[in-house]
Amino acid sequence: MITKKSKEEIKRIRQAGHIVALVHQEMKRIIEPGINTKYLDDVALEIIKKNKAIPTFLGYHGFPASICASVNEQVVHGFPLKDVILKEGDIISVDVGATYGGMVGDGAWTYPVGEVCEEKKKLLTVTEEALWGGISQMRHGNILDMVSAAIEDVANRENLGIVRQYGGHGVGKNMHEDPFVFNYRTGSNIVLKAGMTIAIEPMLNLGCDEVEVLSDKWTVQTVDKKASAHFEHSVLVTDNEPIILTTLL
Repeated sequence: MITKKSKEEIKRIRQAGHIVALVHQEMKRIIEPGINTKYLDDVALEIIKKNKAIPTFLGYHGFPASICASVNEQVVHGFPLKDVILKEGDIISVDVGATYGGMVGDGAWTYPVGEVCEEKKKLLTVTEEALWGGISQMRHGNILDMVSAAIEDVANRENLGIVRQYGGHGVGKNMHEDPFVFNYRTGSNIVLKAGMTIAIEPMLNLGCDEVEVLSDKWTVQTVDKKASAHFEHSVLVTDNEPIILTTLL
């Protein structure tokens, strides 16, 4: 069931989103060649706790970390590890969840590590564009498939692969709530209403659509081992412009 949030619940999601944004602000500052991804997780956990929040991902169905750190061909759910050392030319998707006052903020961004090739630069630019395209359709009275279509149109224009098995979702008391948001047209006629809070998260690939789950039972990577990017904001539907909830207050 899709629930509209109260003003008080939205206020707490917004605070959780602010904490997520604080983590991403620091990720952007510290990501560079030579650091390991476990260090990123340690920094994120410190920021989340300092701001009186709980790391939403830690322990979720057994997930062992506070962030997902997915490098190059890894799409989502990568483990942050000491022996994963970032190197010049990599890209890394950092997905962050924070729970504040019982409400969740969820946001992801893909960062270049040092100087990256033109192909990866384009992937990052286009996937972020797809995110904003989807968000632009998050308006009261629109149908959910308009969000999916906006993302798909950007991906198809640039001949990028679209991850089919994973996508956006409602967010609030739980990290994953209804509705599921596909990043391509499915014909969904769910009507968006003011007060809904939904995470929009395109995941686009330089190669094919197909992905697989690794033996750790979490990390998702592209089958053809080509790079993937992932951008996500939690968004509030209003009677007017959509409001980004995972930005700094």
